[in-house]
Amino acid sequence: MAYGPPPPPGPGPQPGWQQPQQPQQPPSQQQSPWQQPGSAWQQPQQPPQPGAAWQQPQPPGQAWQQAPQGRGTTPLPGHYGPVSDDDRTWSLMAYLGQFLVGAIAPGIVYLGKARSPFVRRHAAQGLNIGIAAIAVWIVGGLLSLAVEVLIWVPLLFTAVVLFFLVYAARAANRGEFRAVPAVVAWPLIK
Repeated sequence: MAYGPPPPPGPGPQPGWQQPQQPQQPPSQQQSPWQQPGSAWQQPQQPPQPGAAWQQPQPPGQAWQQAPQGRGTTPLPGHYGPVSDDDRTWSLMAYLGQFLVGAIAPGIVYLGKARSPFVRRHAAQGLNIGIAAIAVWIVGGLLSLAVEVLIWVPLLFTAVVLFFLVYAARAANRGEFRAVPAVVAWPLIK
């Protein structure tokens, strides 16, 4: 985003620049430097000494311009290409939808909206997390009927799943991919 040209130099002496020499006038006829016509600063006529830093002045605003990028796209590390806002939104829904409807949300994203590789990878990971959570709850619920202490296993797993859902959702919203450990997202669906 361009903010405009840099501000003009202040009234003090600038390295590599010198004020023009004016003939001395009596104090009653002298003008202030702010009222003089033209520019008060001029480029030196001779180049600086060898070894001194010398830069050619650039046209105003040229150094402050940035390369334009497409609206709503950010480059993804790897080979995915630009990621659109729509892709980021659907990838985010593959994770955050699990707070409302469980594994149904990443399943809908995976089957219906996974046209880009970016969305497909996030939806697959979200679906793997959802399937793992369902399996742990079923097995943990059945085992807790025999030993009541084992009810803590699905509860602790759910807490870990919630942490990694937020972790992966934040990365999807930034247009990145963060792999969740295989203990939480069983690699069943690619």
